[in-house]
Amino acid sequence: MLRAIIFDFDGVIADSEPIHFAVFQGVLGEKGWFLSQEEYYANYLGYDDKGCFAAFLAAHGHPVTQATIDDLVDRKATAYFDYIKKRSVIFPGVCELIHEAATKHPLAVCSGALRHEIEFILEQAGVRKAFEHITSAEDVMHGKPNPEGFLHALAALNRQGAGRFIAPGECLVIEDSLPGIRGAHAAGMKVLAVANTHRVEELEEADAVTSSLADVTLPELYHRLWG
Repeated sequence: MLRAIIFDFDGVIADSEPIHFAVFQGVLGEKGWFLSQEEYYANYLGYDDKGCFAAFLAAHGHPVTQATIDDLVDRKATAYFDYIKKRSVIFPGVCELIHEAATKHPLAVCSGALRHEIEFILEQAGVRKAFEHITSAEDVMHGKPNPEGFLHALAALNRQGAGRFIAPGECLVIEDSLPGIRGAHAAGMKVLAVANTHRVEELEEADAVTSSLADVTLPELYHRLWG
């Protein structure tokens, strides 16, 4: 039985993965390092900023120091926020699904993005109040595919609902990346993957896949995933 929905943010609610890539590429380029589009989407999609920079440095034989990662994260955060302040980046159909779902189930966000980025875009889209909780990069020690973020979000939903206990198997996670799918499954949750950043055939690890959230209805999800 479906009792709660946890949304990933980048690539699910916000059409921001191309922006993240461009900003990652620009920040690394300032250091004289090159990140290709193919490498980013194949190896780093779904990681939080710290995880992405650490993985890139290790893969390219550069020293992985906390000072270097912190500097890159700060530079990237500034450039990314400057971009999103000027543009709307919400995927079609997402706001409608969020508003419908919020009338029936508690909703949360679980994302490797920074909290102020998530809050700003949700407020801009008029859907912030639909979410009872946001788990962001600042709230966890380990990013996806570790399940920590999803379990953190579920624990928060249970704390905020008087007398409410929702089990992991009663949660639906909406994701767009393989690390996200694997993290949600490791948390014991079902996953609907949306093919915004990967092809449909690359997301077969999910319990269900859709080409767009504009095509999704809650009754269909109940039927497909809980019978």
